[in-house]
Amino acid sequence: METFDLLLQGFAAAITPANLLWALLGVTIGTAVGVLPGIGPALTVALLLPITFRLEPSAALILFAGIYSGGMYGGSTTSILLNTPGESASIVSAIEGNKMARAGRAAAALATAAIGSFVAGIVATVGLTLLAPIMAQFAITLGPPEYVALMAIAFISVAALLGPNLLKGAASLVIGLTIGLVGIDVQSGQPRLTFGSDRLLDGLDVVLVVVGLFAIAETLSHVLSGTGRSTVTPVKGRTALTREEFRRSWPAWLRGTALGFPIGALPAGGAEIPTFLSYATEKRLSRHRSEFGHGAIEGVAGPESANNAAAAGVLVPLLTIGLPTSATAAIILTAFQSYGLQPGPALFAESGDLVWALIASLFIGNVMLLILNLPLVKVWARLLMLPSWSIYAAVTVFAALGAFAAGGSTTDVVILAVLGALGMLMRLADIPVAPAVVGLILGPIMEAQLRRAMTLSEGDAGILVSSPLTIVLWIIAALLLIVPPLAGAQLGRRRRRALRASGQADSDDRTPADAQR
Repeated sequence: METFDLLLQGFAAAITPANLLWALLGVTIGTAVGVLPGIGPALTVALLLPITFRLEPSAALILFAGIYSGGMYGGSTTSILLNTPGESASIVSAIEGNKMARAGRAAAALATAAIGSFVAGIVATVGLTLLAPIMAQFAITLGPPEYVALMAIAFISVAALLGPNLLKGAASLVIGLTIGLVGIDVQSGQPRLTFGSDRLLDGLDVVLVVVGLFAIAETLSHVLSGTGRSTVTPVKGRTALTREEFRRSWPAWLRGTALGFPIGALPAGGAEIPTFLSYATEKRLSRHRSEFGHGAIEGVAGPESANNAAAAGVLVPLLTIGLPTSATAAIILTAFQSYGLQPGPALFAESGDLVWALIASLFIGNVMLLILNLPLVKVWARLLMLPSWSIYAAVTVFAALGAFAAGGSTTDVVILAVLGALGMLMRLADIPVAPAVVGLILGPIMEAQLRRAMTLSEGDAGILVSSPLTIVLWIIAALLLIVPPLAGAQLGRRRRRALRASGQADSDDRTPADAQR
């Protein structure tokens, strides 16, 4: 009952005209950037961070939450119409969605994606409302050794899940941890990695690093790969579902939500795994299995609901223990820190009004997104016709202005350019950027917790495995380190056996004359 009362107070704050306007602006921008290929919610939140410093914390966070939710909605439009997922979690939606669009069923694909996202968003936000206070109460009991183990899980999971392989994910993580070391060591007072520059004594501003690695690097990478227009599948007819399509979609929406939220809420979760699991589940359970690969509506409904449910689930570890499990969540964590707020168990006690207003705004934002997406889907589709050079030129200008406004020095613009070049090189090497951001943000926190643990134990490292919970957490970290490579190797062997089998079958089907030729 107390949770319900707090949520009502959050609604009272969220439905003020100013906050409703920020929520509407956020979901509109989020949908637009989700539609534009290459411009995802993580890049947009990073770009807007310096510009929103003058806003109230609640207004800025409501804006960013709207962008986050809207980006998840808009990403389905790009996947379905263009077969170009803007986010890794939208890859699965493109498999069946684009096939439906090419068959003239783009309106149905977009409708099931929008309605499924709404259902999943509402149900998952209810789950966030109920689960977050419980996790926050549990997190209060955690000490420095437990936090060190949790940080290790976060580092390993983002390195393994947000990159093409564990090695490249770990390389990105090390880059972020190294950048986080720049500046004066709080405990010893010694400068680290400043190279004699007074400007670096205070360290590199997190916002500057995020904008450089995301916005500038994305622009430079796009310049190297070329610009131009894309071929878009047109949307014909009204964006609605027939009775048969609705009957096939609603169980997939619920199953996708049931997979997405719990996995997204795990400290090692994210949105990628539940979308693939949802697609596999729908393919296994569907009575129309023969349609998969040719435009099965369940293959869009399930993954899209899993994607949006996981997006709400990601906020559980972010708000309760301060662990981001996606690139956008890591940048939202930066937004909290820029206002002097540290997500974690104390956040609900110290800034409860802000947190509950944020959660209430998620309910409001989902309603706004449904209203924006269904009637205006043809308008969003037209954004795909914009030339890429105009979009990335605007991104560069806003990034440079934001960097200069945040620091008030041209040195910040130079640092921004250097970080952008570093991000571009990472992209060329297929090294993901998201683990670097997580390492940059959580690295100093883990260092502080590790030093605190060593101080409490007078230098005895045994304190890190001194309780059953820490042992369980380290076992989870070890499994995350071992299982993905083994699973990848097993999958590779299965693919090679399948290729050899298909090659043998082809050779068996050849006639003697074919063999002689």
